[in-house]
Amino acid sequence: MNLFVDAFAWIFSPDRLTGSLPLPEALAQHLAYTFVSVLIAAIIAIPAGWAIGHTGRGREFAVALSGAARAIPTLGLVVLLYLVFGVVYKTEAAVVAFVILAIPSILAGAYAGFEAIDRSVVAAARAVGMTEWQILWKVEVPLGLPLLIGGLRSATLQVVATVTIATFIGLGGLGFYIIQGIALRQTDQILGASILIVVLALVLDGVFALLQRFVVPRGVTARRAAAAPAARPAVAAS
Repeated sequence: MNLFVDAFAWIFSPDRLTGSLPLPEALAQHLAYTFVSVLIAAIIAIPAGWAIGHTGRGREFAVALSGAARAIPTLGLVVLLYLVFGVVYKTEAAVVAFVILAIPSILAGAYAGFEAIDRSVVAAARAVGMTEWQILWKVEVPLGLPLLIGGLRSATLQVVATVTIATFIGLGGLGFYIIQGIALRQTDQILGASILIVVLALVLDGVFALLQRFVVPRGVTARRAAAAPAARPAVAAS
């Protein structure tokens, strides 16, 4: 218990606002690396995932690519790109590594969102004369958004955790305190920084969970609400 007391005392100490890397600056760096990496990954993966989901082509390649990317050792990828890019471009090397790690989840969420749509809905849209572009933006994108947000949620959590190890190549972020604490044998610092990273991940996860519920089309929500009361008597009767 004393470990946690010491950890929270370290977090809220006035000393965290000073020094070579103040805590607010480290938090800002951690968030910046996360958001920039996920944004770049989304720009790459979302159009590709939508194209796969809409046309039905390339799914096997996307699944294989996602599986291969998820199997890459995170620390090994960061260090490898750091060696390839060089010391001068260590920030770019880290961001590229984070983008590579974020793409599989976003890509999977993008095309899975389209695949989960009832094909009769798409067929009905074509039957009323909608163009392929209208079907994409007025039918498939709105209905596929919840799974896409789920992919973004998963990618963000993975990148938040991975940014922690960027300190190994001389970058900042909250991982700086963990590496420094290990070197100095400061348990309160290590635990305090770890708690901050966990809290940050939980906050981001909560934001995406709310967003995932918010983007569900109202028609789908109303249909689920109407179906729920009808299902209850059947369960009670059984």
